[in-house]
Amino acid sequence: MSKKLSEYERKRNRKQTPEPFGGNRGKAKAPVFVVQRHDARRLHYDFRLERDGVLASWAVPKGVPLEPGQQHLAVHVEDHPLEYGSFEGEIPQGNYGAGTVEIWDRGTYELLEEKRDGGLTVRLHGERLEGTWALVPAHLSGDEKNWLILRKREEGAPAPGRRVYRPMLATLMGTGPSRMCAAAKSSSSRVEATT
Repeated sequence: MSKKLSEYERKRNRKQTPEPFGGNRGKAKAPVFVVQRHDARRLHYDFRLERDGVLASWAVPKGVPLEPGQQHLAVHVEDHPLEYGSFEGEIPQGNYGAGTVEIWDRGTYELLEEKRDGGLTVRLHGERLEGTWALVPAHLSGDEKNWLILRKREEGAPAPGRRVYRPMLATLMGTGPSRMCAAAKSSSSRVEATT
């Protein structure tokens, strides 16, 4: 077991969850990112970046900000194995993170800047997300796990065209059984956002 994944493994029982625990994943040409919709105790999104052989991970309650200048809370959580980047499925009740995990977006990224305090600026090249985001260790409420993720304005770039995003349903839907039906119906709808 990797030392970086010890917290991940401590929170999970291999015999009770279908989540991956690491293995032999080939080295990708460019580092990968994934955004997973996680309908656990509370619906949220998990933002993950490949870093040093694992997926550095943040829980983003309101979803990844889509508009330049927007920022959302991103709670830094335990690293996940690289194989988690392709995981979709149901984590059984009684297990850590119980609920449904779906991939909302995935792709590769470029590391544009890494600050001494751990802050990162990345350019995402995903199926849905394209552009620059920053992760800032903000220590909100005095907690070092509380970061911000913000959508950066593209400096010096020509005015971008319109980009179509599907809604990040964590911010659009209520809770309860009817949410799954509403989510299924709206998955084909589109929301326009300017990048």
